[in-house]
Amino acid sequence: MDPRYQQLAARINLGHSERIAGLFALLADLEQAELLLALPAGVGELAAKLDQPSRRVEEMLKDLFRKGLVFSLSKADPPAWRMVKDMVQFHDATLVWPEATSEFIDLWRDFMEHEWPDLAKAISKKTAKPFTRVIPVGLAVPARAQILDFESLADIIAKAKKIAVTKCTCRLSMRLCERPLEVCLQVNRGAEYTIARGSGREVSKDEAMTILRQSEEAGLIHVTVNRQDVNNFICNCCPCCCQTMPVLLKYGTYVIDPSRYTAGIDAEACSGCGACHERCYFKAISWTEGEGSPSLVDPAKCMGCGLCLVTCPTQAISLEETRPAAFVPGAA
Repeated sequence: MDPRYQQLAARINLGHSERIAGLFALLADLEQAELLLALPAGVGELAAKLDQPSRRVEEMLKDLFRKGLVFSLSKADPPAWRMVKDMVQFHDATLVWPEATSEFIDLWRDFMEHEWPDLAKAISKKTAKPFTRVIPVGLAVPARAQILDFESLADIIAKAKKIAVTKCTCRLSMRLCERPLEVCLQVNRGAEYTIARGSGREVSKDEAMTILRQSEEAGLIHVTVNRQDVNNFICNCCPCCCQTMPVLLKYGTYVIDPSRYTAGIDAEACSGCGACHERCYFKAISWTEGEGSPSLVDPAKCMGCGLCLVTCPTQAISLEETRPAAFVPGAA
């Protein structure tokens, strides 16, 4: 393999990975690889560096943008371009490339199976806070819990200026379950980027809420960026394909924060049906005295997603506020 692809992998701190270098090789020819290595830069600067006509540089940038490898620095003067900045952005942007080949998707799956678990563990040790967080389900929450606008799905969608939906990159590549695929919502800047690339479609606020409700019914957990401004994405994650859930469930690696809430079960209202046990991927729910007895929640294991209360036939489950608003980092 040409060493330039290893250099590109090194740009996202994965120069040791032959798989990541191979993914770059499937996305960019050597001429495009040279352009990527010359970033960040504007068209004029790139044309001079590469000894190429500006029109040719613009053509290559357009192709690389569609593939998810470059992003526009719109605030730069003059306008400039940058390369993907890390593995997560590389994964999420390139996997919804409309012309992605089966070879490309399969190589991503190979990387996630063999290299991601150790990488996720290293990331979790280096960062003060995980890069994603759980958002509780969009159902009614008791008055004693203060659902703030940055964690209320209804408020996030209502305030969004633009919304788009894409296929879930994780289930697209891993293919370990048959849960819904076109459920990854892009909000504001994320939506504008998705629509410009042609990697998703714009949806109304009503359709976005329908997608979220259907995701809850399908047992998917709402996840977004771990800060108080939601301008990028609302993922709907499964326990088997997602970047964050499997490494948490299998290895105890936290690259995702819980929500500010913990589920609570009213023992008198609980029928002991056990439906919530099946819905909880984190094994946070158990019987009080044996199968058929009222259930109880282990707060140390609960991620506060609220999936358990979606299907509770007696409405015995509620979400209780157990962490302060400052638990979620402020807007960036």
